[in-house]
Amino acid sequence: MCQGLGQQALPPSLYEEGFREAERHKWIESQKRGMDVGPAALDEWYRRHWPHYCRHKRLEHLVGSRSWREFDNRDFGLIERLLAVDDLLLDRILDRVQIGMENLDLILWAMDWGLPMDRVVQILTQLNLNCARLEPRLSARD
Repeated sequence: MCQGLGQQALPPSLYEEGFREAERHKWIESQKRGMDVGPAALDEWYRRHWPHYCRHKRLEHLVGSRSWREFDNRDFGLIERLLAVDDLLLDRILDRVQIGMENLDLILWAMDWGLPMDRVVQILTQLNLNCARLEPRLSARD
C-alpha cells in the first residue's frame, strides 16, 4: 500500500518484530531436532531473549537508527542531541548500558568513582531505559 503525500509510515512494533524473532527461533530449534518443537520454543525465546531484545531496541531508538512504535517519538535520536553538548559522562554511561548495566549498577558505579550524581541521574532519566521493560506478548495479534 502506498503512502500518500505528507503521510508517514507507522514505525514497526517491538511486539510484532519480537514475535517474528521467536518464530525464527522455533523454526531453528525444530530443524535441529527434526520435528516441530511447538510453543515451548516460543516461550523459551521470550524467557531468554525478550528483555535484552527490548533494551537493544530502546538503544536503537535512542541512537536514531530505527524508530519503534512502543517508544516515545520525541526520544528518537535523543543520544545524538545529548552528545551535541560534548558530554564525556554520557559517553561513559552509554558504554556501560551497551554491556547490560542497569540503572542501579550505573548509580553505584558513579558513586564509586565520585561522579556528579545530579548529572548521572539527569542522563538516566533522559535515557529512560526502564521503559524498555515491556511485558511479552505470545503472538503478534495480542
